Amino acid sequence: MEAVAKLRNVPTSPRKMRLVANLVRGKRVTQALGLLRFEANSGAERVEKLLLSALANWQQKNADERIEDANLYVTEISVDEGRQLKRLRPAPQGRGHRIRKRSNHITLTVGPQRESQMSKKELNALNRAISTIDAATSTETPANA
Repeated sequence: MEAVAKLRNVPTSPRKMRLVANLVRGKRVTQALGLLRFEANSGAERVEKLLLSALANWQQKNADERIEDANLYVTEISVDEGRQLKRLRPAPQGRGHRIRKRSNHITLTVGPQRESQMSKKELNALNRAISTIDAATSTETPANA
């Protein structure tokens, strides 16, 4: 079961926020929180709060499960452009330069890791575990028959 959290109209440029988003994309939730806690980028604090909000949303949906046992990952995080505030800065000879104060919207999804997001190493480990279980069940079946 996945949980979504959205943060809108963050007064930071989308380009700067995408640097922080790329740090946590696909990471385990505990690892992502550790990365964000000690990241110097100003957007890391906002993404950390958003991740905690997504965890609270997940906990609300799955009241009977513990977060520690759920093996949650940041399955999806996207940073989209928000509105721009346009300002004028005085320039020489009576002109004015336009300043664009950018903002962004962040959407973060937390849930169990999908197979399409797993690395080759994790996929191989999963396949080995499945084949071991299959081998164990196939050896038990003839003995029972």
